[in-house]
Amino acid sequence: MPEISRFFGIIIAMYFDEHNPPHFHARYGSDYAAIEINSLRVVEGKFPSRALGLVIEWASMHQEELMRNWEAARQNHSLSKIEPLK
Repeated sequence: MPEISRFFGIIIAMYFDEHNPPHFHARYGSDYAAIEINSLRVVEGKFPSRALGLVIEWASMHQEELMRNWEAARQNHSLSKIEPLK
């Protein structure tokens, strides 16, 4: 699972050849969530509310880049790193 960003102890990654809807994975300690790119809703897992807020803030700024990475991952191409939240 390629890591595409990391900030404030949160790791953002995508798997290759994933199922729809387009989504990314976030990990924070032992917590995990899959988040849909278009709606920015949690589709699987659970996340602390403060950390989830940071992830949603970051993702809202990088939705186009996330979708480009989603398409690349579906075609087994390398993924681009995305600027972390600062």
